[in-house]
Amino acid sequence: MSEPKLKRNLSFISMIALAAGAVIGGWLAEAPYWFSLTGTGGALVFPILAVLLVPVGLAFSELTAMLPFASSVDVWTVNALGHKAGWATQWLMFLVQVVEPPMMAFIFVTVVQYFVPISSTTGMMIAIAVIILWFILSNFNVGLTGTLANIFFFSMIAMSLIVCACFYFSGHWSTENVVANGGMFPNGFHGVFVAMAVFSLKFIGFEMTPTMIEETTFPANKMWKVILSALFAPAILYFIVVMAIGGMAPWDQIAEMGMPEPELVAQFSMPAIIGIIAIVAGMLHAFTTLMGFWTSSARVIYGAAELNQLPKTFSKLNSKGQPYIANIVVLAFSIFFCFFTGDDWVQYIYSVSCAAAGLVYFVCCLDALMLRKKHPEWNRPYKTPAGNVLFVIGMLISVWIIIGSCLELPIGGYISLAIYCVIGVAIYVGMSSRRKKNPGQYELITLTPDDIGKIDA
Repeated sequence: MSEPKLKRNLSFISMIALAAGAVIGGWLAEAPYWFSLTGTGGALVFPILAVLLVPVGLAFSELTAMLPFASSVDVWTVNALGHKAGWATQWLMFLVQVVEPPMMAFIFVTVVQYFVPISSTTGMMIAIAVIILWFILSNFNVGLTGTLANIFFFSMIAMSLIVCACFYFSGHWSTENVVANGGMFPNGFHGVFVAMAVFSLKFIGFEMTPTMIEETTFPANKMWKVILSALFAPAILYFIVVMAIGGMAPWDQIAEMGMPEPELVAQFSMPAIIGIIAIVAGMLHAFTTLMGFWTSSARVIYGAAELNQLPKTFSKLNSKGQPYIANIVVLAFSIFFCFFTGDDWVQYIYSVSCAAAGLVYFVCCLDALMLRKKHPEWNRPYKTPAGNVLFVIGMLISVWIIIGSCLELPIGGYISLAIYCVIGVAIYVGMSSRRKKNPGQYELITLTPDDIGKIDA
């Protein structure tokens, strides 16, 4: 009996919904942090940031089309820099992906707190319950994830635009709130610098698309369209939303709110249904993001096992084609980060995730640059225009993301990062020891373009 394989059930539209849906999300509870950094100026930061991330996105596009494997950043880095660097990058990639589910789970906690006061312990339990719910659903056919992504993505876009329209035409929206009292950039250059780094988290999601390339029904050379959609669709929506919220009240008042949209609706005695729509849209944002990053996190673990960087048991699939052991790992890490998140969960996860993402982006841009020199003969179904120049720009942008994120990283972030890195080193040393004790087994694998097609065999 043949081993089950990853199922190709994700259409082009489903991938856009998953990628853009994973990127879009969180402002229901995160907007106060945005306004505390840049006020309404965040509306301008997001589109600029989307443009700046294009070089990174196109580097991912070229690499995905050339080496379309679920292990993505691992395969690329192994070919460019070797197996040690490949594992280190894959482990960081897992961190970028796996911190998102608990972050989205805590948005559900924020919603509950809006209606009923609860303790931090109760909030943590609710977050863990949400995570466990998706763990159960994650073991069904990936087509379910794609279908839910389509429904949630288009529904939340429509709901968000309805709420914004109600704000703009409420009679309470004012340009004075947008520009007065430092409303545009109240913290000056420092606030803008930090925001340009940590707001990159709101675009994290485009890099997860390569991890699902073995489950798509469209050619890998079209992935660049998915990635650019995941950058610019959110940028436009973020601009509309931040301006809508920013015009309703002074920036410092919004920065003190728990959930600005429903609170502003109550403050101005607007129809309660508007606040309810905002909350439902926010929950759909959160759940779509949780789905996408959970799926990607499991594929990162699955891909590492396929390359023998982890025991083969982590690449086991159930009858639905889902990496169920990898899903258990994601569950364990998600619960772990729930315990470290605490009251400052937005700032904490923003900083941890962005610092790791900056490192991954830097390495992947370097991979693209190195592989053009090492393997110019390899077929590139999609080739980045002005590649080498854009790859260098992408590396510079990545360094800036790393520095800005570290400036915001609280002590809990450094502690959990240190623990996480120690775990990664321990895994690498353990697998190396197993390799030495069992010659001929667990040999590290390097996938090349010659292996394309064999993954479905």
